[in-house]
Amino acid sequence: MKTYIGKSVYKGIVTGPVVVLKNDDYQVKRLKIEDAESELARLEKAGEQAQKQLQGLYDKAVKEVGEASAAIFEVHQMMLEDEDYLDAIQNMICTEMVNAEYAVAVTGDNFSEMFASMDDDYMKARAADVKDISNKLVKNLTGQGEVDLASIKPSIIVADDLSPSETVQMDKEKILAFVTVHGSTNSHTAILARLMNIPALIGVPIDLEEIQTGVQGVVDGFRGEFILEPSEEVCTQTKERMREEEEKLHLLQNLKGKENVTLDGRQINIYANIGSVGDVGYVLENDAGGIGLFRSEFLYLGRNDLPTEEEQFQAYKQVLQMMAGKKVIIRTLDIGADKQVDYLNLGQEENPAMGYRAIRICLKQPEIFKVQLRALLRAATYGNLSVMYPMITSVEEIEKIFVIVKEVEEELTKAEVPYQLPEQGIMIETPAAVMVSDELAELVDFFSIGTNDLTQYTLAIDRQNEKLDDFYNPHHKAILKMIRMVVENAHRYGKWAGICGELGADLTLTEEFVRMGVDELSVAPSMVLKVRKQVREMNASEA
Repeated sequence: MKTYIGKSVYKGIVTGPVVVLKNDDYQVKRLKIEDAESELARLEKAGEQAQKQLQGLYDKAVKEVGEASAAIFEVHQMMLEDEDYLDAIQNMICTEMVNAEYAVAVTGDNFSEMFASMDDDYMKARAADVKDISNKLVKNLTGQGEVDLASIKPSIIVADDLSPSETVQMDKEKILAFVTVHGSTNSHTAILARLMNIPALIGVPIDLEEIQTGVQGVVDGFRGEFILEPSEEVCTQTKERMREEEEKLHLLQNLKGKENVTLDGRQINIYANIGSVGDVGYVLENDAGGIGLFRSEFLYLGRNDLPTEEEQFQAYKQVLQMMAGKKVIIRTLDIGADKQVDYLNLGQEENPAMGYRAIRICLKQPEIFKVQLRALLRAATYGNLSVMYPMITSVEEIEKIFVIVKEVEEELTKAEVPYQLPEQGIMIETPAAVMVSDELAELVDFFSIGTNDLTQYTLAIDRQNEKLDDFYNPHHKAILKMIRMVVENAHRYGKWAGICGELGADLTLTEEFVRMGVDELSVAPSMVLKVRKQVREMNASEA
């Protein structure tokens, strides 16, 4: 039995088999070969294996996101059979007498560069595709393969770190807990763990090469412990504590259907944050009053090109229909910083958190923004939709957004496409927005305070930098004063103000937020009933 200590990002306790996701940063070496025919046979076998893998991904995607979104895997299958691509690999093996892994890697790089340099946007997008299929072939040739998370039984996922694009592709039903070597308490792995109500540890000092997939493990989010091959005594204690936690959750279920009203009659909306259509089930299961943050950028992650207007429309429409008239607030594209997509070619930045991201991309590249806005306005006819814009710093940005929205309205009207202009609000997540919130309140319908970024920018701390976790203090007086200022300015102009950042689920601050006059708290679905309990047991008028 081995015990490792990490930092807990969601409390809970679970036991189960471990699945290790190892890094892809291996080096492909050039090796001299004697038998070209055997290398060609290895290449053919790896290609057949890749075809089966892609077919499995296609079948899974069709069931979960529909044929349009799954089509990319058909494209990859066709590219694997492309004669030019295969001839280049085979020719390198035979003429240079090198190993298949090296020939695939070099050919993949060459073709990727060729596609990336083309003027046609469709061909540019193929650069990422050919890179992807080349990586898949190399993995199969080296025997690394890919862990098929769709076929595993519920497991503890152990990794060096997980990017947003990796977490969004995971089958949430197969995840018992997360354990990562790196990452911060504000990473998207942490956010996903809170969304799913599963324990998660970061900063766990483990060597992934020494851990085998399939061994039994325990993740204790209360004590910050990750235990490998636990003793019989620890297993017994773990199962007893899991039963106790189940009983506590069962007691919370009695709050379903109850109002979010304090003892002295102050009402507050408690909504849920989600990242995909599939997360709506968590919202309904936990009895949230609506969706206070739909992170639309997750529609853009884990793929090789921009989602089409139709793909986005269908996703937004489905969420609105499932929520049956309850408010759904969708945040427009918030790509950049820690959420990167290769096909946008955003480039490397020294300080991406302060760089080209979110609304800045949308205003600089309005053709991308308009596609999303058209989908949103069309979907608004199917439910109670509100739209909010992230990373706002000025009145001028709002004015530019409204000009683009007006253009989209005119385009839809001209095309005789049914649409509705939804309620429009903004995220307050920069100190600049806080300081001019009185002016902004005149222009928009509501404020939603993103406390994660607001804390980051106010304290000059990169929230993704795990070395700074001890300095990242969302309870800082400056943050709380800013929240109060925003709420007061919103109310002065008859607008409502909520919190959709992680701080909204901080039960030590719930009473303070309610007394400040915060109108809405949007939290991870797993926290809805816990916040409701806190609200119902407090007296808002007490000093």
